[in-house]
Amino acid sequence: MRIQVAVVLFSVVALVAAQKDTKEKEEFKCPEGYGNGNYADPVTCRRFYQCVDGFPYINRCPSGLFFDDAQKFCTFKNEAKCGPLPNQPQATTEAAVDLAKTCDPAECELPYCFCNKDGTQIPKGLNADEIPQIILLTFDGAVNLNNYDHYRKIFNGKRQNPNGCDIKGTFFISHEYSNYKQIQTLAHEGHEISLETISLQMGLQDKGYEEWVGEMIGMRSILKHFSNVSSNEINGMRAPFLKPGRNTEYKVIEDFGFIYDSSISVPPSPIPVWPYTLDYKIPHQCKSGTCPTKSFPGIWEVPLNAHFVESYEGGHCPYMDQCVLHNHDTDDVFAWLQEDFERYYYQNKAPYMMPFHTNWFQIKELERGLHKFLDWTQTLPDVWFVTVTQALTWITDPKTLKQINNYEPWNCKTKSTQTPKPCNTSNKCALPFKEPASNISDTRYMETCFDCPAVYPWLGDSHGTGIPGRDNYIDQNGGGSTTDEKGSSDDNEN
Repeated sequence: MRIQVAVVLFSVVALVAAQKDTKEKEEFKCPEGYGNGNYADPVTCRRFYQCVDGFPYINRCPSGLFFDDAQKFCTFKNEAKCGPLPNQPQATTEAAVDLAKTCDPAECELPYCFCNKDGTQIPKGLNADEIPQIILLTFDGAVNLNNYDHYRKIFNGKRQNPNGCDIKGTFFISHEYSNYKQIQTLAHEGHEISLETISLQMGLQDKGYEEWVGEMIGMRSILKHFSNVSSNEINGMRAPFLKPGRNTEYKVIEDFGFIYDSSISVPPSPIPVWPYTLDYKIPHQCKSGTCPTKSFPGIWEVPLNAHFVESYEGGHCPYMDQCVLHNHDTDDVFAWLQEDFERYYYQNKAPYMMPFHTNWFQIKELERGLHKFLDWTQTLPDVWFVTVTQALTWITDPKTLKQINNYEPWNCKTKSTQTPKPCNTSNKCALPFKEPASNISDTRYMETCFDCPAVYPWLGDSHGTGIPGRDNYIDQNGGGSTTDEKGSSDDNEN
């Protein structure tokens, strides 16, 4: 009986707290008169609001830190000026003229800008029969023993592009459970390493600038520190659950020097959409409802076209493993992939992106069907498997099939990566881990060619020093920076 009463009381307390949090968020307004920015929570110094286009995103400072309303960032308690302070400017929405306009091809020219009315036109007005068919193999989440051998079977050294170079893929890495020696091996072999945040937290699309910075730049720092992947080779990112962070995520992409995002999914369409820059409005429906509304000149979006067949058997899906194919045999899976691919190949040859989670490789019929499809594409003379960055390099200055065999960015004669060969013997680290929102301690395991950190790396402490809130990537002058609070550059970490 006492246990039941305790549970009821706990539930009531939790409900009241949630209602209070919701009420406080609803009551906070972004007043007019100034630009977007960070503003003190009138209730507690542990939180602040980021106003973006009139919407208040609630943010919580990392454990042990407090919001300074004078300098507009989280810092230590004895340094924080708790707000709201008098005479501080209030937030407001920005004028509608700042929102993205409809594509104007006359003002949008390659290599810096690419748009068209519906996103289906080929760059430079080339014909489909004179360009390569690009296939983008992308893999989301952690790299570890659950999937690494499956990836090795795809990139087996036998499948090659028409120029004799091994096919390549792009890995959007999340942190938890990742094996950093394996990631270093993939990077050293010329596969592209991109980001999918540290924690894969749900609801990130509604969070503010500092949380997106912590997730993205923290993940980039982890990859540099534990896999030796240079930050200047990490060009793109993908939002968790394909939920882009409205304008906030793209502001971080812009401020911190990324080239592209690949988070926006396209509803089923008879003609696939090409990658485009975000100088103008996106040329299709925003399926997630959280796409950017402002202009971000020169930032590329590599969208996820929906996968489907004419009969809609298996449904439609942005990720390959989300379509219902698990009742099919190997030949059925191959036929399904072939029909889906041919919608690209026999129309506008937009890049055929094949995004996977580990789930796909847990079902033998799916994996065997994929291998049969990959082997079939090897019989086509104009199909190339390249990384997302290699694809964008081609789009900015397209070459015809007659020119492509000697195309240097797709060549393997010169080393394409700065990532050194991994060690023969790695460190297998058993590390204490405690999520900030929980009082439960746990152990996480991590493999790396570098020294084991003191604790499991996480948000606010990407090097695993054990000092909460150690990372500070925000330039206090208002721009992006890759500098931690000790002043060391992210590209010069030891």
